[in-house]
Amino acid sequence: MKLNDIKPGEGAKHAKRRVGRGIGSGLGKTAGRGHKGQKSRAGGFHKVGFEGGQMPLQRRLPKRGFKSLTKEFNAEVRLSDLEALGSTEGAIDLLSLKAAGVVPQLTIAAKVVLSGSLTKKVVLRGIGATAGAKAAIEAAGGSLE
Repeated sequence: MKLNDIKPGEGAKHAKRRVGRGIGSGLGKTAGRGHKGQKSRAGGFHKVGFEGGQMPLQRRLPKRGFKSLTKEFNAEVRLSDLEALGSTEGAIDLLSLKAAGVVPQLTIAAKVVLSGSLTKKVVLRGIGATAGAKAAIEAAGGSLE
């Protein structure tokens, strides 16, 4: 094989359709644009979704639902996860949870939920907790800071 032998693959290249080149081409006169109207004119077109002044579909349909942009950066921590953590000298914060692999590295905020049981004393710093989880932590002798 030589550089001067290289050719495009079979069917890769084809001639562009030439419109407006006479009656015999099949695309003469109006060049496939039909007669008159906005779509037949040069430069005459409208924005996406425009329906000629009729109320557009995206405005006829009701608004529905909500998708939080911060959902992927918030994490839930179960009481059983706190129980499974090894020896915790001092307070448990977001960094220690990330280091232990309890929450993902991209997490910005974490909240403890009442799931599982907690027997050892834990001190949480900068981490939220639901009402039930807070009661369970305080019942085990722990606290939230």
